[in-house]
Formats: sequence, structure tokens, C-alpha cells
Amino acid sequence: MGVSGLAWGLTIALIAGLMLFDYTVQVRNTHVPTLREATVWSTFYIGVSIVFGIGVVIFGGPNMGVEYFAGYLSNEALSVDNLFVFLVILSSFEVPRVAQQKVLLFGIALALVARTGFILLGVALIENFNWVFYLFGLGLLTMAISLAKPEEPEGRNADNVMIRLAHRFLRTSEHYDGGRFLVVENGRRAMTPLLVVMFAVGGSDLLFAFDSVPAMFGLTQNVFLVFAATAFSLMGLRQLYFLVDTLLDRLVYLSYGLALILGFIGVKLVLQALHDNNIPFINHGKQVAVPEISTQMSLVVIVMVLTITALVSIVSSHGRMPNSVGSAAYPSEREA
Repeated sequence: MGVSGLAWGLTIALIAGLMLFDYTVQVRNTHVPTLREATVWSTFYIGVSIVFGIGVVIFGGPNMGVEYFAGYLSNEALSVDNLFVFLVILSSFEVPRVAQQKVLLFGIALALVARTGFILLGVALIENFNWVFYLFGLGLLTMAISLAKPEEPEGRNADNVMIRLAHRFLRTSEHYDGGRFLVVENGRRAMTPLLVVMFAVGGSDLLFAFDSVPAMFGLTQNVFLVFAATAFSLMGLRQLYFLVDTLLDRLVYLSYGLALILGFIGVKLVLQALHDNNIPFINHGKQVAVPEISTQMSLVVIVMVLTITALVSIVSSHGRMPNSVGSAAYPSEREA
């Protein structure tokens, strides 16, 4: 895709180095992040992502830069929706707040590995089958419709397939032991709930890959940019969780904004598929004369939708309601 092996190697080394740095400096020394700490580190990771994007513009050109930032913004927005699920999982399992950093870091690392597999699979499909664009586009439109539907409070729950499989096939303990993943009970090694929750977080994020990865390919088919934008949007997710976990319920219209973004990218993918069509039963296998949506236009739409969604959520009466979920989850720890 026009990106050298050196660029790939440096990017992977940077991401691995940031993950190791994150663990060594912040997570290994188990503690509850303060609001100031979460703000500083969230700003740091967003800054790293922006600097990387500037590097893409310098070495790859403006078009690659626009594709990267469009992908990064859309992925970051979709990742915020993940935080709602993370909050429910951590509160449902009553994970001690002091241990949440470790759960989130390892869960996100697991998700990054899984998403990389999805990206490679998507590239292989796109290179060999033109109809995949139709499939991705229709899939995003379906997810957009699902997101636009009002969701019942009980719609978000922690009982996903990863948890059920862990309880069924693995020996698990019912009690936490600080930040430890494994303990010895009755002479046998067992997984603490912390390890189960880690897989739950990673598994939940894996489900979100079904919309985020196709959305990325709707903005760029450059696998390097898809990987980089995905990785950097996940990198700062742990810090972002501790920064906004008390504000998540104020983003009451986030799902509608994400629905618009996914719907827009879904339409873009279908139009692109029609423009490059070679499927015999569609226009006799010939290209269809349809308008094309540029990546620049996509970036403008994403920024506008996210800005309007955030502003309307904040100023609306629903957005100003108390954060009942967050305050109920760890009331004493928040006061501390």
C-alpha cells in the first residue's frame, strides 16, 4: 500500500513501546488515577496520535493525512461508546477501582491483537472480492439503524460469551486478590475474577470491531492507516475511561451521532462498490455511474456530527441529569 517496511517497523515499535511504558509507569504501580492524572495522560495520548498524523502528512502527503485523521476520529468516537460497556462490566463484577487500570490495559491489548486479525482478514477479502464492499456497506447501515433505536437500560450487560465460556471451562475464584490474576485455592491454581473481566473487556471490544473495522475501510483501503488509526484510538482508551466515566451518561445523543456516521460511511461504501462494480447481476457487471464521496468530505461530516452531538447532549435537559450509573457504581471511591 505504498508504505515501507521501515515505517511499519517504527510504528509497531512505537505502539509496543507505549503499551510497555503505560504498564511500567502507571499500571504496574497499582493505584487509583486522579482526575488530573487521567487528564494529563489522555492529553498525552491524543497528542501522540496527532503528532503521528502530522508525520503521515509530511511523509505520505495530505491525502494520506486526511484518511488517517478521518479514521482516527471515527474510531475514537466509536471507542467512547465502548466505555459505556466497560463501565457496566466493571461495575457488574464490582472490580476494585484500584485494579481497574490493569484490567483495561490488558483487555485493550487483547482487543488490539484481535482487531489486527480482523484488519488483515478485511484486506484479504477486499483484494480478492469486490462484493465485500457491498457487504461492509450494508452491515454498517444495519448497525446504524440498530444504534438509532432507543436502548433499554438493561440492554447493556456484562454477560457476554467470553464470560460464560470462562465460567464453564476454566477454574475461577469468586474473590479478588488485589491486582493478581491467579491464586491458589485448595491446592489448585484458579483464575481470579480480574482475569475473567479482562477477557470480558477484550471480548466486548472485539464485538465492536464488527462496525469499526468496516467503517475504517470505508474511509481508506490503506492497511497501514487502518492499523495505525485503530491502534492509536485504542491506546488512550484506558486513560479516557478514568477521565470521563462520570460524564458518560451526559452523552445521551452519542448513539444517534454514531448512527449517522456509520450510516454515512455505509452509503459511501455502497457507492464505491457500485462505482467499481464487476458483479454480473448488477448493471451486467459494468460500473454504475454514481456520485463518489471524497475522504475530505467524510472528515468534515465526522467532525460536524461529533461536535453537534456533543453540544446538544451537554446543553439538553437529559444530558444535565445526574450520572446515576457512575455515581452508583463507586460512590465512596469518588468521594475519596
